[in-house]
Amino acid sequence: MKLNDIRDNPGARKERMRVGRGIGSGKGKTGGRGQKGQKSRSGVAIKGFEGGQMPLHMRLPKRGFNNPFGKDFAEVNLGMVQKFIDAGKLDAKATLDHETLKAAGLARGGKDGVRLLGKGELTAKVAFKVAGASKGAIEAVEKAGGSVQVIAPKQPEHEKKAARTEANKAKKAK
Repeated sequence: MKLNDIRDNPGARKERMRVGRGIGSGKGKTGGRGQKGQKSRSGVAIKGFEGGQMPLHMRLPKRGFNNPFGKDFAEVNLGMVQKFIDAGKLDAKATLDHETLKAAGLARGGKDGVRLLGKGELTAKVAFKVAGASKGAIEAVEKAGGSVQVIAPKQPEHEKKAARTEANKAKKAK
């Protein structure tokens, strides 16, 4: 065997179909689009159009509510914190905040910080620095000899902007 004899297996590489390149290609003339009309041309966007009838997505009733000012917390249970401490993925002596919990793979997401929940058992003495905690979680941590410091959640951009404009108005009034 020589390097110039090496070939792919037959059928391993398949060339793409070149559409609209003459009658002999098998996809010439209309290019597989059929005949005439809007769909035969480019730039068609009529997926939800039902011929003037009210489309299905508009006929169905809408349910629920998306709060634009709602906070997005990463929820962390005490039982999982204990599990990660036992496994050696978390250091019980260090202060556990959003960054350390995220680095350990415990807090996923949560652009506004971490909220501590009381599900599970905590035996280690741990200090937490989180954006929120339930009453049960705080009691369980303090019972184990630890502490919970609740810090203000990260402020969204639109709230920062509003606070700045109010501060500017106050300055001008002086």
